Amino acid sequence: MSQRFDIAILGVDGLGGETLLELLEEREFPVGTLYPLVANESELESVRFAGRTLSVEPVADFDWTQVQLAFFMAGSAASAEWAQIAADAGCVVIDNSLHFRDDFSVPLIIPEVNSDELADVRQRNIVASPTCIVTELMLALKPIHDEVGVARVNIVSLQSVSGTGKAGIQELAKQTASLLNGRPAESHTYEAQIAFNLLPQIDSVADDGFTLEEQRLESETQRLLGDERIGVNATCIRVPVFYGHSQVVHLETQHGCDREEIKRVLEAAPGVSLIDDELLTPVTHGAGQSGVFISRLRQDKSHPQGFNFWLVTDNIRKGGALNCLQIAESLIQDHL
Repeated sequence: MSQRFDIAILGVDGLGGETLLELLEEREFPVGTLYPLVANESELESVRFAGRTLSVEPVADFDWTQVQLAFFMAGSAASAEWAQIAADAGCVVIDNSLHFRDDFSVPLIIPEVNSDELADVRQRNIVASPTCIVTELMLALKPIHDEVGVARVNIVSLQSVSGTGKAGIQELAKQTASLLNGRPAESHTYEAQIAFNLLPQIDSVADDGFTLEEQRLESETQRLLGDERIGVNATCIRVPVFYGHSQVVHLETQHGCDREEIKRVLEAAPGVSLIDDELLTPVTHGAGQSGVFISRLRQDKSHPQGFNFWLVTDNIRKGGALNCLQIAESLIQDHL
């Protein structure tokens, strides 16, 4: 019988934790004992996994020596408080928050891009999963960069409300119902109405006028591509879509090539589906899907080495939970 691993999921009451539970079963991860945890007071008392009902425990009472792997899906505050404690107990932590993403002593991993960097995981026992829009984008950019080099990339990301968690979904649903019934939309999660609207700001605005989300997209892209000279210009917009982030991507290559070469690279890229003959949307090809879908690939008429494409992905699934699980799959295959 193959080895099984005892694991904990911190944040089973959130969208990422719920999706991870589904994926563990779907991908038949070798789970021994599963410990579902919550960081704060929660109404969730139990979860279903592999045909069994498991009681949910508060993280404050948990003994981390019971598990070999822990998925942290509860946000930055929980990761700041508990991740190092878990790691010091010998558990390998896979963190889906932004807490460790700019810590260069912690590997920032997308398995299809840089799984080789997991070799030093035992130095900290912590692995960071990138920002979801970066994970989605890198599956397309990394193979292009390896082939012809990426000199510059301009991105407009259209990000669904699930990126804000259950609160974002509830706010969009309530506002939509209110407006359709002639009542005013009340805003609590977002600073302005999100239903039938666009919000051109995600996270707070820094001194340079870019939001922290846009800055993360720049810094993580350069880090994952291994070149700080690559120009990254981003605008992140919250849109009234429940699940699925979309990106409008314009890139400029370092070396001359044509559309057919970029097409060939994307068709061979792991996790990527290039579909020219369908209308890709976050609803039809994002929500509930595990891949990165690309269409409208075209050569920029205004730039000899410029290309444009449209990209959609399920931000909670592929952008977060699945990337974390694929990190764990890489770890148990080669490093644990």
